Amino acid sequence: MGQLINVVDVEATCWDGAAPPGQASEIIEIGLCVVDAGTRERAERHRILVRPRRSAVSAFCTELTGLTQEEVDTGVSFEQACGLLEREHAAGVRPWASWGDYDRRQFERQCRGVRYPFGRVHVNVKAAYSAAHGMKRRLGMAGALEHAGLPLEGRHHSGADDAWNIGALALLLMDRGAWPA
Repeated sequence: MGQLINVVDVEATCWDGAAPPGQASEIIEIGLCVVDAGTRERAERHRILVRPRRSAVSAFCTELTGLTQEEVDTGVSFEQACGLLEREHAAGVRPWASWGDYDRRQFERQCRGVRYPFGRVHVNVKAAYSAAHGMKRRLGMAGALEHAGLPLEGRHHSGADDAWNIGALALLLMDRGAWPA
């Protein structure tokens, strides 16, 4: 077994337009794919549902992510989710990666008053993929899968499925020797 990397993808409350008064975008699902850099495998797949405190799941959000208010109401609090990441997934120790910087920034925003669960090493897989392929324009995850000739497994905008797919792209970069050290 080699170095384990947590590939994370979050889904957050969203609207078709501006957020309603008094609401703010917050994480409702954390998808996690554990990539084993030594065996070059996606070793684990996890999904943490998070109960929003300051927002509601809109019809637009349900259409995009498949998540409903009733479903996320069964989730854990954001604080509990961060604790799970630390305790069960060694998030403070393992390097972590996401497609772009949105996920990292959303955690930073939402962790005001909550212990940040991740360590300092973060890889922006979108930037690494673009650099490895000499692209000026950075592709979305689905576009990168298509570019790489890989299938989109599961539902796009499902945190667990997207983390799994990003894990496949991370492995592709590792196989090409293009994974940032």
